[in-house]
Amino acid sequence: MEKSTITLKEELHKLNILAEEGGGLDKLQKHHLQGKLTARERIHYLLDPFSFVEMDKFVKHQCHQFGIEKTQFLGDGVITGTGLINGREVAIFSQDFTCWGGALGHAHAKKICKLMDLAVENKLPIIGINDSGGARIQEGVEGLAGYAEIFHRNVQASGVIPQISLILGPCAGGAVYSPAMTDFTFMVDKTSYMFVTGPEVIKTVTHEEISKEDLGGATVHNSKSGVAHFQSKNEKECFDRLRELFHFLPANPNGNTLQKNDLNEVSLKTSGNSNISSIIPENSKKPYDMKELLSAVIDSNHFLEVHEHFAKNIVVGFAKIQGVNVGIVANQPNYLAGVLDIDASVKAARFVRFCDCFNIPIITFVDVPGFLPGVQQELGGIIRHGAKLLYAYSEATVPLITIITRKAYGGAYDVMASKHIKADINLAYPTAEIAVMGAEGAVNIIFKKDLEGLSGDAFLKKKAELLNKYENEFANPYRAAELGYIDEVIMPEDTQKRISHYLHLLRNKQVKRPNRKHGNIPL
Repeated sequence: MEKSTITLKEELHKLNILAEEGGGLDKLQKHHLQGKLTARERIHYLLDPFSFVEMDKFVKHQCHQFGIEKTQFLGDGVITGTGLINGREVAIFSQDFTCWGGALGHAHAKKICKLMDLAVENKLPIIGINDSGGARIQEGVEGLAGYAEIFHRNVQASGVIPQISLILGPCAGGAVYSPAMTDFTFMVDKTSYMFVTGPEVIKTVTHEEISKEDLGGATVHNSKSGVAHFQSKNEKECFDRLRELFHFLPANPNGNTLQKNDLNEVSLKTSGNSNISSIIPENSKKPYDMKELLSAVIDSNHFLEVHEHFAKNIVVGFAKIQGVNVGIVANQPNYLAGVLDIDASVKAARFVRFCDCFNIPIITFVDVPGFLPGVQQELGGIIRHGAKLLYAYSEATVPLITIITRKAYGGAYDVMASKHIKADINLAYPTAEIAVMGAEGAVNIIFKKDLEGLSGDAFLKKKAELLNKYENEFANPYRAAELGYIDEVIMPEDTQKRISHYLHLLRNKQVKRPNRKHGNIPL
């Protein structure tokens, strides 16, 4: 006899309840006691209300080794599906720590891979909520194979759809490499941990003792290693930051970076922000906060900074200028004088490449005294790492607009989106100084013979005279403007108006790439 409709509904209802209990009500309660949301709660908090549609809810593993066949959870420890963020379709998976500690097995990995394939085929951003102890030991090589399948898809999806990782628990061993290949990684204080080998293994192998917080916590990866891009106090703040990021991201490379109102409703300001001129000190040796200048230029003072705590001598992030989504790269004179070093170069290069992948125009604000000198930097490969930023800018085909606010010295001038590496528009303030080096160093080299044999007041007087001569010649933007390397010298208060004008002008920019498989960035 066929089952009645009521019986079928009851059976489906029971299975749904069983799947939603994850590893069991007791484990869900323990999760809450640790101050953490469950895998399902995370999805529902992050997505628009009632928008989540789950896939593969009843998948179970087929492993029979080491007695694991006696324990099976519907969904196999990961929740997958699609939903909306700010009304935009996304693909999402969330690992469930209540099921074998979120450990990844064959069925678990297969669900994630299936979702990733769906995301790429339909050009949906994909979000991964990671909370896992690593590969499921009982499944042996099948777990390792599952990780590799995910890694391969991360690479194939790179530059095709935005990929975002949230680390909301442990992420160890092979599990760390998928987040490392995604575009943005979020971590939470005292909750998130990432390491290839944990503290116990390190203690056994190298005899070093370190806590998991100091080895792979949110603060370490946001400020020292640069592995993570965003740090939050708690999970809900993390989700709010991610939703904020989605205001600036297109779904795919073909997505328009303009808002729906388009440029028809964007009115260019006829009068600028007069306060902006007072931000840059008259004395070029005095620092200032570049973020203050950015706030005076962007819409609603809303700047979403990326990698805020890492390599603070350069600032990167997203904003809108007259309604247009832009990526911003800016030297920070308030930290190490805005100098370029290894970390700053890598940080900016990665951000430039992301913006270029997804057709987000890049605005570069330059105040850079050069590359950081020192034995540690040279031995650490500043040449190779600095070349990454040079490569990223040179390779970019999105609209590139550069504003030199003050110093632009040496090779760092070239690297920071100069006209010579094919930036579209290069502007400068009257305070700009474009030269091989600062006046002090230049005078010591150029006029070495003139200063030889002088001492006391005669030396100081002659040097002051030579410094003044050099500064009059080079400590301004006009020599570069004469040569066409600067398209326009503007007053700071006209910055937003000029950027808006050129964004409109460059909106249909197209660049023909060389016929090649791919370039070889100096990794």
